[in-house]
Order: sequence, then structure tokens, then C-alpha cells
Amino acid sequence: MNAVERIAEKTHAATEIRSFQIEIPEEQIDDLRRRIAATRWPTKELVEDRSQGVQLATLRELARYWTTEYDWRKCEARLNALPQFTTEIDGVEIHFIHVRSRHENALPLIMTHGWPGSVIELLETVGPLTDPTAHGGTPEDAFHLVLPSLPGYGFSGEPTELGWDASRTARAWAELMHRLGYTRYVAQGGDVGALVTDLMGRQAVEGLVGYHLNLLTAVLAIGDQLPKESEQERAAAEAVATFRQDGFGYFLEMATRPQTIGYALLDSPVALAAWLLDHDTDSYYKISRAFVDGEPVGNLTRDTIVDNITLYWLTGTAASAARSYWEDARALAAALASGQPPPAVSVPVGFTTFPGEIWAAPRSWVEAVYPDLAYFNEVDRGGHFAAWEEPELFSAEVRAAFSGDARIVKLS
Repeated sequence: MNAVERIAEKTHAATEIRSFQIEIPEEQIDDLRRRIAATRWPTKELVEDRSQGVQLATLRELARYWTTEYDWRKCEARLNALPQFTTEIDGVEIHFIHVRSRHENALPLIMTHGWPGSVIELLETVGPLTDPTAHGGTPEDAFHLVLPSLPGYGFSGEPTELGWDASRTARAWAELMHRLGYTRYVAQGGDVGALVTDLMGRQAVEGLVGYHLNLLTAVLAIGDQLPKESEQERAAAEAVATFRQDGFGYFLEMATRPQTIGYALLDSPVALAAWLLDHDTDSYYKISRAFVDGEPVGNLTRDTIVDNITLYWLTGTAASAARSYWEDARALAAALASGQPPPAVSVPVGFTTFPGEIWAAPRSWVEAVYPDLAYFNEVDRGGHFAAWEEPELFSAEVRAAFSGDARIVKLS
């Protein structure tokens, strides 16, 4: 083999798409249970709400369920029943689920999770999106679905160099869709996934023809410039102010000192669970209700919640996931310091506002960021983890955003 052939072989190996199956050794699960049993618990909080953090009763019941009733193998089997793959992109091994619809004219869709979620928060949307006729839709509503794990999250590899911010992930997703043979596709994202998806649009990555969001991430950069005249706008502005004052702790810690918090998150399963639960007020109380009252809200059940926490634990990715906030905080600071506006979006954008979101963005705010907004809707239930909590409603919104009634049109 000559030098050119060796280079070609190495390049092919790096870009190859490989089948992937999860096989967690039993001793790792045994170790998890031992660590939970050895937890040193704090005393009960001195308030009756979550203002001091995750409540002791919630976490005690979660830990009890985790060690006595929960079965990781069910989650593992469910993931392994789906087509999973890995491929190396820009030096990082990327894990993704790829489910092709049985409908030939399905629209390719890449959908990105956020923090403290994972691909687990999107699993209940696989059926409605890829097989809509079994869920009240039509063949024209079908998608070929790609669900990647963010770099440093879940079964994706950890970046080993600086610079893996959401912008770099956006370019990686475009490369992933190219490798899968999709020349025209759409995208969707919430939380960190909304940032990645929006950057795909602002970078005008090849093949992207439209996208849908359920979080207005631009609020963190230009919130002071958004209108506050109507009652709805003032309520949204108050929600943003509350988040910055009382709900920003996890965000600030990961954006400034991800390594510090990482030591606790990789050493104690209960510390990890507390950190992942302490995200936003609406989601926290819904999750707490599933454990303390045994009354889940939508699909936020005890099993799906512990599935997600266990995935972080078994993959050891809590610290690397936290570092993504550090990267994005620096990228945002640099962008703001430059004084240059972000590139305009040249593809159609759709948006759905869920009422329990950290800030439920009014239409006027979304139009301020996307003047040519193609689709907008406000629904009556669901929060920050919309796809997780209300998968049928969420899937219906994704379908509607890419229907012929919007300017985000189906591809022929």
C-alpha cells in the first residue's frame, strides 16, 4: 500500500458510519447502587418550596426508586431497538439515532436535545414523526429522523481540545447530514439544541432549508432590546428577570467553573441527580410530583427521568456536558464584544411557545428575532422539556411547522 492509499484508508476509517449498541457491564450498575446507598444526606431545607434547591423529600424518593425498583436494562433495550450509529466528525466520535420512515417522500429532520437532557428526552417523538399514520397524521407528515448526542453528552465522545461551542456543533451536524446522504433537510431544537439549530441557519449550512425552535435563545443576548409594552411581553420580561436573579445558578456555574462542579457530579450519583433536576421551576415541580406524589405530568415519569440521569452517570459525561456551557459563554461574550450583529437567517423559521417554558416568548419577541417568521403557535400545555413532557403535542407542532400551510414547505 502506497502513501496515497494509506491516507485514503485513514480518511475512510475516520468518516465511516458504524453501527452502535449499548452494553453496560453489570458491575457498573452494582457500583451505582452502592454509591447511592453510601450518600451523605444533608438536613432538610428550611423552606417549604424549592428556593433553597432540590428538596430532600424529592431526592430521597428518587434515590429509593433508583436502587429498589428502577431497571436500566429496559432503557438500554429500548435504545438498542433503534438504529444507533457513531461516526467521527472533526476529531470527536458522534453518537446518533437514525430512523428512516417507511414513507418514501419523508422529510429528513435532524433534532437536537439540550441540557440537562439527552436523546432520551426525544424518544417518544420517534413514532409520531417517522410513522405519522399510526399517530393521527398522514404520510405527508413523515420524517426521516436523526437524533445526535451533543459532543460530550451521552454516548458521544468528549472534545479533547478547546473550541467545541454550539457553532462548531452546528457545522458538525451539517457534515453528519451530508454523510447520511441528505442534500436537503430541516432541523429542530430546544434548549442548547435551539442554539445549535439557530446557528445552523445563521451559518447557512449546505442543505438546510428550514428549522423549528421552541426556545428563543436570543433573549440572553438581546433581551433588553425586546418590546415590553403588552401584558404578555411584560410577563415574559419578568420571567427572564426571575431567571437571571433566581434560576441562573446552574448556568453561571457551568459557564464559569464546569470542572469544579464536575468533581461532585462524577463522584456522587445523588449529587448528579440533584444537579440535573435543579433546572427550572416548572420542570422541577413536575418532576418532583412524579416521585413524591406518584402523579407524573405527561411523559415526565419516574422511569424516563431516572433513565436520563442514569445515562449521564454510566457515560461519565456530566463534566464534559457542563464544559459546553463554558464554551458557549465565551463564544457569546466574543460575539457581543465584536459589536457585529449575527448573520441573518435566509431560510424559513417556525416557532412554538409552550406555556411552562423558562420564558414563554410572545410572538412579537420571536418576530423581532426572525422578521420573516414562517410559522408561530402558542399551545396550552408543556414546558421547557416539551418533546419529553408532551411528545404527541410537540410532534404535532413539528408537523404543522413544516406543512404546506406554512412557508416551511414539504420537500418533493
